Amino acid sequence: MTDTAPFIRPDMKAFLDALKALDGPKITEMTLEEAREAYVALHGMADRPARDLAVIRDLSCPGPAGDIPLRLYDARETREPGPVITFFHGGGFVIGDLETHHNLCTEIAALMDLPLIAVDYRRAPEHPFPAAIEDCEAAARWIASNPSELGREATGLVTIGDSAGGNATIVVGQQLAARAADVQIVLQVPLFPLASDAFGSASLEEFDDGFILTKTSVEFFDAQYAPDRSDARAMPILGDHTGAPPTVLATASLDPIRDSGRDYAKALADAGASYVYLEMKGVTHSFTNIRQAVPSTQRDLERVIAAMKFMLENG
Repeated sequence: MTDTAPFIRPDMKAFLDALKALDGPKITEMTLEEAREAYVALHGMADRPARDLAVIRDLSCPGPAGDIPLRLYDARETREPGPVITFFHGGGFVIGDLETHHNLCTEIAALMDLPLIAVDYRRAPEHPFPAAIEDCEAAARWIASNPSELGREATGLVTIGDSAGGNATIVVGQQLAARAADVQIVLQVPLFPLASDAFGSASLEEFDDGFILTKTSVEFFDAQYAPDRSDARAMPILGDHTGAPPTVLATASLDPIRDSGRDYAKALADAGASYVYLEMKGVTHSFTNIRQAVPSTQRDLERVIAAMKFMLENG
């Protein structure tokens, strides 16, 4: 390692070295089903076990192209009216699902002590842009309408998502700012999101390989999702940030799409928005889902949770 090499935490480096030793195929060398299975396997191996919660229940809501599968998590059987978390999973809009982020959702629901509903939106390439975003917005509006199926009355929404789900989090915030839902978003939490175009960024070149998310993977997801780069629903940096909800934004210093998240932090600052920005040093993309393999990342998630509680109380 040279003096100019980026800082990598020891437990993060050990995990990256272990992945390199496995020498598995690149995502472009797999079938779509193999890529999806590998993503489930990675999180199953690397993330902490799921927590036992009082309520873990599958349900669905109406969407623009049929019912959208959802999963409700709650540490309590019953709830007084209060905020409800809506979770949008990562995976490039291509390989994630309810199972890949199940363990993380149990953790967030337990640490926040709030109900959480994960959204299983339509994925590319079967359903390219903007299908996923349309589903995420429809699910958020349905949750905001306090349907009896939830058994929980939402006084406000807390939207959260990682990577592609972070993109969806920002976009849904903009969509609901433009056309209000029955309750407002009281906090949005994009985690290592794609907010601006990653292509051409310094971080995509610096961390192009060997840091979990690769440049090849970013290119693969982009080709499958086929986003319209002139549309703010694909590149939310193009949207209106003056109406952004209170925000907790987290990036990772070793992430190929780190600079995209940094661009969004600047946009929030320029708009005078209320936000907390955390950059986790020495870790990679997907740090929220590798908490068993990289134990220090549990503390990173807890920092995000602490910021969320602070903003809900003071934002």
